[in-house]
Amino acid sequence: MARFWVCAAGAGLFLAFLVLHSRFCGSPVLRNFAFQISWRTEKILYRLDVGWPKYSEYFTGTTFCVAVDSLNGLVYVAQRGDNIPKVLVFTEDGFFLRSWNYTVDTPHGIFAASTLHEQSVWITDVGSDFMILWLHGENGTGPAKFNIPHSVTLDSAGRVWVADRGNKRIQVFDKDTGEWLGAWNNCFTEEGPSSVRFTPDGQYLIVAQLNLSRLSILAAPPVGSIGDCSVVSTIQLADQVLPHLLEVDRKTGAIYVAEIGAKQVQKYAPWNSYVSSFGS
Repeated sequence: MARFWVCAAGAGLFLAFLVLHSRFCGSPVLRNFAFQISWRTEKILYRLDVGWPKYSEYFTGTTFCVAVDSLNGLVYVAQRGDNIPKVLVFTEDGFFLRSWNYTVDTPHGIFAASTLHEQSVWITDVGSDFMILWLHGENGTGPAKFNIPHSVTLDSAGRVWVADRGNKRIQVFDKDTGEWLGAWNNCFTEEGPSSVRFTPDGQYLIVAQLNLSRLSILAAPPVGSIGDCSVVSTIQLADQVLPHLLEVDRKTGAIYVAEIGAKQVQKYAPWNSYVSSFGS
């Protein structure tokens, strides 16, 4: 025990010396030490699953979109190109199951909506008849106007979040009435969002930014006012990867990203811990 207190006292004297030396002699030693601690410790929320899929050779076209059937553990990938399978089906573990090349020409978006009684996959090329409850569609920059609206998702509070890519913002609406609730634009000064999805716990909003080759993880607002956009973490992809649309597994929380530049889909698994690189 005595040895412990001697060591602690020695460490305290050493730090006191650094403080005095930095103050009176202008030494950068302490500043550099503090920089190492504060900037080399960061919150890591996701890690790349390098084993997904098991064989990337199945990607033979430009991968535009991805959907996850969490109920059945399936991942659907839609790709564009001539004389290739337009839809690929994988397991969540990355094993290829099947593909098809009919009813689809140039897919842009895909969504899985399975229930306990049936499996269904919706692709934007297919279309169907729906009753319109409300509609916003005028081109412009004001509230409820759009410039390349590119993705839409729903939160647990009944709010619709729209990636208004050309206007560099996310707009928010009431899902029942269509009332405009506000917009986030302070996070998108460089480029607008191309895709937007919530994590299963509703704590974060995952956003893809195409030309920046970046995924941004935003803090989701509480019920009520949407407040301001706040970036919690980012995942910087390689140049020209071009993440287009993404999907989040509602069961595992994994992120699947369709990358039109790299012509592949990548999976990011939740890390859910703080990782410090100090001393490495």
